[in-house]
Amino acid sequence: MNEKLNVCLLNDSFPPLIDGVATCVINYANIIQSELGRATVVTPAYPGAEDNYDFPVVRYSSLATEKSIGYRAGYPFSASKLEALKNSMFDVIHSHCPFASTVFARNLKEKNGAPLIMTYHTKFNEDIKRVIDNPLLEKQITKFVVQNISVCDEVWTVSRGAGENLRSIGYEGNYIIMPNGVDFPKGLAAKEDVDELRSEYGIDPQMPLFLFVGRLFWYKGFKVMLESLKYVKESGTDFRMMIVGDGGDAEEIKNEAERLGIIDKLIFAGAINDRNELRIYYTAADLFFFPSVYDTNGIVVREAAACGLPSLLIKGSCAAEDFTNYANAILCDNDAFAISKELIHAANHLESLKTMGEHAMNDVYLSWEDAVKNAFDRYHIVLQNYHKGITQSRETKTQEILYSSVSSITNSIQKVRSITASAKRRTIKTSKTITHTISSNITKKDK
Repeated sequence: MNEKLNVCLLNDSFPPLIDGVATCVINYANIIQSELGRATVVTPAYPGAEDNYDFPVVRYSSLATEKSIGYRAGYPFSASKLEALKNSMFDVIHSHCPFASTVFARNLKEKNGAPLIMTYHTKFNEDIKRVIDNPLLEKQITKFVVQNISVCDEVWTVSRGAGENLRSIGYEGNYIIMPNGVDFPKGLAAKEDVDELRSEYGIDPQMPLFLFVGRLFWYKGFKVMLESLKYVKESGTDFRMMIVGDGGDAEEIKNEAERLGIIDKLIFAGAINDRNELRIYYTAADLFFFPSVYDTNGIVVREAAACGLPSLLIKGSCAAEDFTNYANAILCDNDAFAISKELIHAANHLESLKTMGEHAMNDVYLSWEDAVKNAFDRYHIVLQNYHKGITQSRETKTQEILYSSVSSITNSIQKVRSITASAKRRTIKTSKTITHTISSNITKKDK
């Protein structure tokens, strides 16, 4: 058995903001901390966050950018946080986002000397394109992301499609595929809980129920989803579409559903953070409808499979990897009318969906315990390679000098802050002494 390691995990999103990558980091930290060593999560500060975990969470300064990019932008040059983490004796630094988290990780590596791994979870070029309405600036930011990834000692992707996307934005180094897992046990939620959920929303047991779980942004495929559901309604097929999650485009999506005349078929359940409760939603549905071509792995698709729920996915999407059409999923062209035909057929063949779901459960299930243990085994290989000088890092001498300079600057800032704080404390103490002396003298004179 591999020896225990002290691992630093970094990501730009973390509860109270929940997304697939945040869920991944939580599972990495929980499993490492309970079974494999020690884990520390480093992430941007978030108002109202309560970090009641079995592992430490270190938060650094952030900006309120949730509306524009979906999460808070961290300021990765926090001298005090870097200084506090400098002597943590991390064996491995593992970033899960190529933006602020990897910048912070690079600064931490400069101080700590541990190898840096970066997992590429998301098509970040799509994120950049969505937020930046300037081709030149978009190109420069993408170049920065690629450089940030290229200097890591090893790069992982969560799927083949994620690796292809990484290549498409200019990354030339090596990478390995390290799939994510699912924290649900394999199997269905209790029938009485499922019946209660359907009853709560007024959904007849025989009513076809489609389900989406995820963040409510247009890039998740909502345009084609709503259009296809309009065709289904117009065919005379009755159904309900349950949408679980929240996000910046929620109101626009609801308005579009209203415009298309399908709002009566949709149920917006909001975000469900309780994992046991979410299992009930998966089990209560007949088909998981996930038309995203953006996601690189689609943890929610595998969560659905863990609960015996088959998915309708877009052919060629990363989410569709490892699935076979009509065996354990329905794979369809990214076309609203074509999707509607599959939905209508599914609504009229619910028993076939159950069989398909059983196959999905047995074919693609991977627990987080197994996924993290696979990653942990790889940590040891990365460490061995790092000590031998075998690394994927393509850091140039200029970049090395730059980050050494940044590290020196942050050290200087911390020293200035310490000196200033010390001077302030001395000033306060002196002030108190003077005040006390004056007060004593006044008292004596009064006497």
